[in-house]
Amino acid sequence: MQELSAAPPAAFLLLLCLSVLLLPAAAAPGAEQKLSPSSRLAAGAARVALHYLNFQTASPGALQALGQVRKATLKSIPDSGHKYYLQFTTEDYKSGENAGSCLATVLYPKTKSPPVVSIKCMQSKDQRQIQEEDNRLYQKLRHQTKPITGNNIPDSHGNIEPALESVWALAVAGSSYIMWEKSRENLDYFMAQVKSVKQWIRKDDFTEFDYTVLLHEIPTQDIISCHMRLTWLPGHPLKVKYFCASVNHGLEDGSGMESGSAAGVLHEKGPNL
Repeated sequence: MQELSAAPPAAFLLLLCLSVLLLPAAAAPGAEQKLSPSSRLAAGAARVALHYLNFQTASPGALQALGQVRKATLKSIPDSGHKYYLQFTTEDYKSGENAGSCLATVLYPKTKSPPVVSIKCMQSKDQRQIQEEDNRLYQKLRHQTKPITGNNIPDSHGNIEPALESVWALAVAGSSYIMWEKSRENLDYFMAQVKSVKQWIRKDDFTEFDYTVLLHEIPTQDIISCHMRLTWLPGHPLKVKYFCASVNHGLEDGSGMESGSAAGVLHEKGPNL
């Protein structure tokens, strides 16, 4: 009988060791896990934070793109979801020059709600310079004798006509709302192109545009076509209504306006565009 209770088989020991190694990650909710700064999940969360910032800022002159993730950790919060803690640099969306650095948290809820973002940035671009740039752009748009129209911005060679740079920048700001709202932990977006744009002449001080924008979905590589109605006045929140046609998901409706917090952005079905 003693021989039957001798050392267990080697295969059993190997299985036991693997179980012990895997146990802490599954049994430690609330513990922080370091991520490689070059990981897709870290970069995706940082882009989501910047989508939210670009929409909230509502400033074509202050648009920022992701530079490099410096530090990233992940925390699993019971009953809430996964929360990312990020430190990253940014680039000026237009020039690609260094634009500063940011600290951000991004919570992906377990529900289908948009990511909850908190972000603070130190910009190298002077705030007064940004305001002057926005005002110049606004005055140019307001004094059009004919409504602006355009297609394929940028073109197949990556070029943007100078006369269309302003409406392209506004499209980036507006589509940032769509990309933030649609993003999930394993799904994020780039704006690939403004397929078409048409300006609406208004009697008040606001500028208004109809866009069709193409969004590049990562990692599926799908191209998502979205119709977007955007209203803008410097110093005021952007107002965006949209619907998207996805290859995999069909039509998706949504609308929103900046309201001070990620959780407070308005949602409506079937907006009247």
